[in-house]
Amino acid sequence: MASKLLQFQSKASEASKLIAKHGTSYYKQLLEQNKQYIQEPPTVEKCSELSKQLFYTRLASIPGRTESFWKELDCVKNLWKNRKELKVEDAGIATLFGLECFAWFCAGEIVGRGFTFTGYYV
Repeated sequence: MASKLLQFQSKASEASKLIAKHGTSYYKQLLEQNKQYIQEPPTVEKCSELSKQLFYTRLASIPGRTESFWKELDCVKNLWKNRKELKVEDAGIATLFGLECFAWFCAGEIVGRGFTFTGYYV
């Protein structure tokens, strides 16, 4: 266990040195590649305007997303009606997807408890 810890520490040290050496150049390169998305001048008013635009754009997209949801639900209902014709591969994929959702739920619960398996800190 101690050897793994030392190995992890050396890898973390190498990564921090790499970031210290190349981090600023990567940051500058990233900004240069995406300069078309940067609003000038970066004022509080501009940020407020952009956040309002994002909020109302997302709000306006709700009808389209609900329509997509109902279409997906209709597909699931159709699959359930014709479940006798369902292939084993499709059932396996659906099962794996359900297990993945359950695993993410369990991981979220563990994170929400402060990374404990036994319960919440009170």
